[in-house]
Amino acid sequence: MYSRIKTAALYGIASIPVLVEVDMSPGLPVFDMVGNISTQVREGKERIRTALHNLGVLLPAKRITVNLSPAKIRKDGASFDLPIALGVLSALGMVEEKRLEEYLVIGELNLSGDLLPVNGVLPIVSDAIARGIHKFIIPLSNCAEANLIEGASVYGFSKLEEVFVFLQGGNYEPFVAMQSMAQEKQYPDFRDVNGQLFLRRAAEIAAAGMHNLLLIGPPGAGKTMIAERMPSILPPLTAKEQLEISKIYSIKGLLAESGGLLRERPFRNPHHTVTKAGLTGGGMNLMPGEISLAHTGVLFLDELTEFDKDTIEVLREPMEENQIHITRQNGTVSYPSDFLLMAAMNPCNCGYYPNMQKCRCTPAMRRRYYGRLSQPLIDRIDLFVRAEPLSFDDLTQKKQNESSDAIRARVIACHQRQYARYENEDFLHNSQIPASRIRKFCALSTNLEKMMEHMFEHYQFTGRTYHKILRVARTIADLDGKEQIAEAHLKEALCYRNPDEFSMEVE
Repeated sequence: MYSRIKTAALYGIASIPVLVEVDMSPGLPVFDMVGNISTQVREGKERIRTALHNLGVLLPAKRITVNLSPAKIRKDGASFDLPIALGVLSALGMVEEKRLEEYLVIGELNLSGDLLPVNGVLPIVSDAIARGIHKFIIPLSNCAEANLIEGASVYGFSKLEEVFVFLQGGNYEPFVAMQSMAQEKQYPDFRDVNGQLFLRRAAEIAAAGMHNLLLIGPPGAGKTMIAERMPSILPPLTAKEQLEISKIYSIKGLLAESGGLLRERPFRNPHHTVTKAGLTGGGMNLMPGEISLAHTGVLFLDELTEFDKDTIEVLREPMEENQIHITRQNGTVSYPSDFLLMAAMNPCNCGYYPNMQKCRCTPAMRRRYYGRLSQPLIDRIDLFVRAEPLSFDDLTQKKQNESSDAIRARVIACHQRQYARYENEDFLHNSQIPASRIRKFCALSTNLEKMMEHMFEHYQFTGRTYHKILRVARTIADLDGKEQIAEAHLKEALCYRNPDEFSMEVE
């Protein structure tokens, strides 16, 4: 007897259709599984055999061969347990294959036959709908997530026995999700930040053009406080962005925490002990890392110089390409990683330079401290801002600060200008303007060209730094409501690119 069941395998944030074929033929009794499968998938035959036994189904003394095709795609995870079990039941003649033709099936089994939730249901259902499959048999715990995709008829079950009864003609209605009561995440407000007007302005520019930002200052100056409030001034996610970032969280098994599609831009704050795989992704199943979990949002690296140098160097490619390619023995996958990098660091080892009454670092120590960051990484940061220590008057001021909502309104207006300007381009934000289009979108007058030439030669800017200054100037002009970059816009952009900040001549 022979049967076929539709299922799917994850490949990055996409899914690949997989056909589970089960053949039962005379021969030595064996349960064999093939099709480029991992150990985790191969171990599923023992879970399936025992779950079927507890259902009252004894496997005959025949040769059972299970093939997961196509063989060129590596299959990982336990989500193939349920489709294989149903394929075996169909091959035994206990379930009509016609009943299974219109369904895509995923789910993990335990030994008692309970169905356990699996990761990545959202991208699997979304891609299956695009391929014309609209009915799904999945674990009950995954139903709310699967039901987020319009057009999906989701049948959720908690036990293999329930699926068996359903396929034999039992009356089960598609799952209907209750209205989500999940509330949007409330981020801290900029109204709580006293003083630090220069930092607030830099944060607004960074959010308006999605520019990378580095804050440098002593402990207690408010660097982390500013960073934690960045998501509160970013524009709302578009419908496309909500689905894309939700797929990433679904693959990681984190979507259930939100109660629906993610509606707020993520804020990720990994500890400085994070590994390369934790930051970029990888592992046995090539899972997304922190930079992909920060997609469309903010990746905050506090105490930047405390991170392992080799670890943060891997940020260079995704910061340029807005995606990360992970290559391991098991294959290669790509995850989107279009994030706003926000980093913070002290000005020296002790944290108090240039206050020489407190600073205990020698010039050589400061040079070594700044040397922990490579020039190529520094070149990929758009804005550098020094956070000065707060005064007593700043801490005790009684006037009300500008709220995040007020700043966010200006940022949204700036984003709308960029969307209109780049309507026919393959990028959305000023920070993404390719070098080949800089002259068109960041044109300077003759006088400003001469000023930039002088600054370029005097400070020996790299080509990447030159382009970043122009992109920041473009954003400042957009915040000012101007189509042409003016002298004030360019000078302010230069203020955020202090060429002496990482100079080796630290006195």
